[in-house]
Amino acid sequence: MKALTLTALGGIGNLRVQDIANPRMAAADEVLVRVQAAALNRLDLFVVGGLPGVSYDFPHVMGADGAGVIEAAGPEVTRFRPGDRVMINPGIYCGACQYCLGGEQPLCPEYRLFGEHVPGTIAEYIVVPERNLARVPEQMPWDRAAAFSLSALTAWRMVATRAAVRPGETVLIWGIGGGVSLAALQIAKYHGARVMVTSSSDQKLAVAKTLGADVTLNHVTADVPKEIRQLTARRGVDVVVDTVGEKTWEKSLRCLGRLGRLVTCGATTGPMCVTDVRKLFWNQWTLLGSTMGNHEEYRRITALADRGHLWPVVDRVLPLSEAPRAFELLQSGAQMGKLVIQVTQ
Repeated sequence: MKALTLTALGGIGNLRVQDIANPRMAAADEVLVRVQAAALNRLDLFVVGGLPGVSYDFPHVMGADGAGVIEAAGPEVTRFRPGDRVMINPGIYCGACQYCLGGEQPLCPEYRLFGEHVPGTIAEYIVVPERNLARVPEQMPWDRAAAFSLSALTAWRMVATRAAVRPGETVLIWGIGGGVSLAALQIAKYHGARVMVTSSSDQKLAVAKTLGADVTLNHVTADVPKEIRQLTARRGVDVVVDTVGEKTWEKSLRCLGRLGRLVTCGATTGPMCVTDVRKLFWNQWTLLGSTMGNHEEYRRITALADRGHLWPVVDRVLPLSEAPRAFELLQSGAQMGKLVIQVTQ
């Protein structure tokens, strides 16, 4: 089969579209999926550069997100059959530890992601445990289905579960344009919040406005904390969604009101952040970490997708032969929404 593979660590130049052996089902609860489309995430760039503590057998198949048609199913598979259209939850877990049994699969000591720890989705075929699949909504096209799972699940856990956004609250989202930030915008609006977003691109801010953003701020030309204080009568926001890390952390805290919550799932500009603990306890802030989502949260977001909610924004679709170029576009940060690879024509 053809697949986008990483042949060595160190950069996008080590990506190759090449023929590799087809995967084989090894467990009774596994499903063989013929991938129609796969989507990129910021995670894929980290994989290309190398992640601490993660080693690969090269060539390594890239990609965490994908959707396709079931080709074959193991004897213990009960919910799906060949021909079904499915999308993939990228998180793999043991199902037997205290965290899995307690419904907190992302905390499983054996938690892994397709494309990061095991071969990924940007290939003509992939083997997936049945519990990692959901049906593609009837009206959802392949590109949206491929781009749905990781971003929507991550954002749902951040906004709905960890930060527990409520109607009437004000939410600030940094860096609108990526999959998680766009999903967070949709989810915050779904929960009845007033949403403020930032970007360095006025064009992206204009698009965000059409997607429901109440306030848009260019974080290059505007003093975001000062603007936030003015827009909230000096009160500050209830929740900040920050996936940026070092560059925005201190500003995020300055934007928070009393009893505010800061939730983060990433550190694209660096992991080491400084916090004035006096302000933390005086304002009774809550700092929340969040990663992926559990099985019940995935059920919730797929049910919403069935009703037409939380569909991802897709910037463009490229053929498998141009997959390395998609990585270059992702690295540039110019996209508004998800970059999707059409794997099967």
